[in-house]
Amino acid sequence: MGPFLRAARALEAEGADGIATSCGFLALFQEELAARLSVPVATSSLLQIPLIERLLPAGQRVGIITVSAGSLTAAHLESAGADRATPVAGPGEDSEIARAFLGDAPVLDVEAAQADVLDAGDRLLQSHADIGAIVLECTNMAPYARALSAHLHRPVYDIVSFLTWFQAGLSPREFDRPR
Repeated sequence: MGPFLRAARALEAEGADGIATSCGFLALFQEELAARLSVPVATSSLLQIPLIERLLPAGQRVGIITVSAGSLTAAHLESAGADRATPVAGPGEDSEIARAFLGDAPVLDVEAAQADVLDAGDRLLQSHADIGAIVLECTNMAPYARALSAHLHRPVYDIVSFLTWFQAGLSPREFDRPR
């Protein structure tokens, strides 16, 4: 947590009006960073889950696709304000996306990575028919959000959708006034 706090404080000192991180697993630091900084903090795409669930029809809930299902714990979910029982799926340790991102590979087969994300989405819906929306934990999965949404016929939220919303509050849009 120390390096994140030091970096955030340095950004504050430079005049940042908000602090954001990108890895979904950093939800664990949300509360502590928010308590120690003087600007709003957005640590994880997972923070969207409670809001998205309030938008869904009755009986539906959010499902999560993560790069590492075995590493996403109840503590991460609780830190994001999500139910511990939120369904989670990942592409698997032998997938292209895990190989590239967890293994820090220099090259990614983009088509294979997209297939991994779509497959994880299929498995999530097969095991949980009540999924009304998906949140992508991994920042690197954002490029596949549109394909996943089209494939599953569900809304898909990621770090880009979250930070777009976050920034819109920090710097609200200006509207022309009638003359």
